[in-house]
Amino acid sequence: MRFEASNVARITSGTLVGADCVADGIAFDSRVLQPGNAFVAIKGDADGHQFLLQASLAGASFAIVARGQAAEFMPCVEVDDTVLAIAQVAHALVQTLPAFHAHRVVAITGSAGKTSTKDLVFAVLNSGFEHAHAPSGSLNNDIGVPATILNAPDDCDALVLEMGMRGFGEIKRLCDVAMPHIGVLTNIGDAHGERVGGREGVARAKFELIDSLPADGVAILNSDDEAMVERMGAVSSRLFTYGSSSESNLRWKALGYDTNGCATGIFTCSGETAEVRVPFPGEHMVANAAAAVAVGISCGINIHASVAALKNATGQWGRMSWRTGNRGLRVLDDSYNANTLSMKAALHALANADGVRVAVLGAMAEVPDAEIAHQLIAEEAKALGITVVPFETTLYGGEALSLQEVLAKVRSLKPTTVLVKGSRAAATERVVTKLVLEY
Repeated sequence: MRFEASNVARITSGTLVGADCVADGIAFDSRVLQPGNAFVAIKGDADGHQFLLQASLAGASFAIVARGQAAEFMPCVEVDDTVLAIAQVAHALVQTLPAFHAHRVVAITGSAGKTSTKDLVFAVLNSGFEHAHAPSGSLNNDIGVPATILNAPDDCDALVLEMGMRGFGEIKRLCDVAMPHIGVLTNIGDAHGERVGGREGVARAKFELIDSLPADGVAILNSDDEAMVERMGAVSSRLFTYGSSSESNLRWKALGYDTNGCATGIFTCSGETAEVRVPFPGEHMVANAAAAVAVGISCGINIHASVAALKNATGQWGRMSWRTGNRGLRVLDDSYNANTLSMKAALHALANADGVRVAVLGAMAEVPDAEIAHQLIAEEAKALGITVVPFETTLYGGEALSLQEVLAKVRSLKPTTVLVKGSRAAATERVVTKLVLEY
């Protein structure tokens, strides 16, 4: 999206230092900045103001900086708070997009499956709208959502946003910026539950998206999720449900799974039925695909075209993606993050694989009753005939194994398929890298 430095200064009550100029999109990392972007200096683990020169050399049009931090060698807009500033600019400019006026700003949240659902929704909408836009990764916070908006093309006709939360008020704040017309809630689990008082608090926090929708908006909800069903009566926007029951507006049924765990099945809506092959493994991905088709139907794309478009979805690293080791070992890489809900889903996907199955599991962070939650996962794996190898944690009931000990244990088990999963803090992608290179 193209915007002038002077307009940024006006929207944020900031001060333009230097000549006015035009930017096309933003970047907050000078290493990935594209020529013409505005560089946003954010104080995080590193202070972005230290990289203004690198941003200028990379071709930044201008920079958005804190008061008193303007550089002499490039135009800058000084603001009180750079994170707040990009939210203000995104809020103003999203309203100029065709997607906003066509009621095709879609926001997605949930305890698990947000990013995969985002990728599936984008595949569907991109089949019907030439200038659809979605983030390439998991940009779902106070920086990522404004960045997604500001990096959309000027003629964006369908905008897909992902929204995460770690506490109350965060999703509402993101909705105040983006003003979505369509809200998708994938499920309600225990992710970040210890921050909000358990699953009930998670439900309240996630429903901030649904509560933020306008009266003529569309709430797309999972009718297989009991916590969601309990709140459906209070939804004030139009309700569109998807699930495995006959009462759902869009009903899905999995018929079988291939050796990669990808489902074939059927979707039914308003008397029409379409056959589907979901491109990502696991039964939970059938539900995510159904949510995407529900978005497509809500935006005027018929069920057959929506289902056909699913095959174009591209997955993200660390999210239910198959990788093959140098010696033929199959690795199901779901290392990006974990909570109880997503862990169970990944184990069930692994259970569809043939041969000896092993799950290398790191700890699940920020789940309430951590000891009980991890023990339940260990029991679930045992019931499915899967051997758990605990990585740097004793919470699953076994000895905490180091990276090298995990590799030795996996070697001794002689598996044909290995699932690797854990929360971000566990950094289980280290295991994936080793398995792919050495097995």
